Amino acid sequence: MKYTQPQLPYANDALEPAISRRTVEFHYGKHEKTYIDNLNALIEGTEFEELPLEDIIRDSKGALFNNASQAWNHIFYFFSFSPDGGGEPEGELREAIDKQFGSFDNFKKEFVDAGVKLFGSGWVWLSRDNDGKLFITQGSNADNPLTQGLTPILTFDVWEHAYYLDYQNRRKDALEKLWDIIDWPIVEGRY
Repeated sequence: MKYTQPQLPYANDALEPAISRRTVEFHYGKHEKTYIDNLNALIEGTEFEELPLEDIIRDSKGALFNNASQAWNHIFYFFSFSPDGGGEPEGELREAIDKQFGSFDNFKKEFVDAGVKLFGSGWVWLSRDNDGKLFITQGSNADNPLTQGLTPILTFDVWEHAYYLDYQNRRKDALEKLWDIIDWPIVEGRY
């Protein structure tokens, strides 16, 4: 099976000013395409060739894991956004956030802090376990909560290529702007 890069459900400039057209073109258009191309080359003729991407992430190591996870992570990340996003979550996810983090504002602060404090490159995740308990975790490089038996709900990319063209070294500013474009109905559906 060949993996293909899904087309974004919005124009490359639709997330401005939070994420510029240029960043979308480089980050999703070039970085993500490279991960998918590498993934396809690495699985060809192997036992991974017909597996769902999530299974490859759970069962692989090294270059295959890195490219599979990065392909999945970027799709998950970019499909969490909408030009009409922002606001706050509702329903069961909001109840869980308020219960576990005290308030949505406190959750946002803890989530951004985890992203800012991650040394080097990687991801900050909001995930849930099978009982619905929420976790904020940091993952270096291509780490993914799927490998820990968790269900990812939301992620912010803290690799420099995710924000450097727009924010240079201001990671915190970049992460805080992402709240303006979160597509909460999509994110809530993951809970």
